[in-house]
Amino acid sequence: MTETLTLHTAFANYPHVMALKDGSVSSPRIRFDFEDVPVITRAFRRMVRTLDFDLCEIALTTLAQAHAFDKPIKALPIVVMRGFHHAALVCPVGSSIQGPADLRGKRIGVRAWSQTTGIWVRGILLDEYGVDHRDITWVTAEDAHVAEYVDPPNVVRIAAGQDLKAMLEAGEIDAGIAIAGIDPASVRPVIVDPMKAAAAWFAKTGAYPVNHLLCLKTALVEANPWLPEELLRLFTAAKSASGGPSAEARFAGIVGAEVLPYGLEANRIGIELCLRYAAEQGLIPAAYGVGEIFA
Repeated sequence: MTETLTLHTAFANYPHVMALKDGSVSSPRIRFDFEDVPVITRAFRRMVRTLDFDLCEIALTTLAQAHAFDKPIKALPIVVMRGFHHAALVCPVGSSIQGPADLRGKRIGVRAWSQTTGIWVRGILLDEYGVDHRDITWVTAEDAHVAEYVDPPNVVRIAAGQDLKAMLEAGEIDAGIAIAGIDPASVRPVIVDPMKAAAAWFAKTGAYPVNHLLCLKTALVEANPWLPEELLRLFTAAKSASGGPSAEARFAGIVGAEVLPYGLEANRIGIELCLRYAAEQGLIPAAYGVGEIFA
């Protein structure tokens, strides 16, 4: 009889994974020892700094930076959170900013320089609008999850007691990316008609942006070669058993009915483009091939 492998596990409570958490989808080969981490990005930091989990949700950029610093983890092509980010870049409704070209010389707030949404936005600004991230001051609230990484010179950290939301409202920064808690009525997208722009960009690039996926300790992959395939089977079954729509359902008009594709080939374009953006922005030393970071 095959021994059951127990995995200390952390991922957020998305509708498409709940069948694994409630046990309605299971495997005789795997037992999940779930730890609830209310702010899931805290789990990313623990995974790359102290290897607290066997199986963990992680941002693609965090995973790539972990590879750069030889952390013993490997990615799985199970993308649990994704989306288009054209609408994430906002400015106050009364701002003089009329479009991306006006961002040069400005101060833009983002939780961390290494945040994956910020990487997507900066890549799109350069590729589609000719706006270079080096012509902007980036104002951040925290460092990278991977402790060894050092932010570039045009990235500054807010002081203790400061808050990016309050700074945007007070005009101390000119724009922000994915800043939590902002009153939607007080801001507007820098990219005009962002969903239309996202649809055109997807038609042009074929890239459906990847944000969060899953990773495993490398030692577990090496000791259990069957494990990545079994996890892909389980997560695919859980997605099929989902009782409610995912947040990504709002992108069906752009990508079609399959708003959460799993598997490497279904996600290769988005993964490779994010890795290119990360390399261009100095977050990783090179645009890694998927075979380097995936199990």
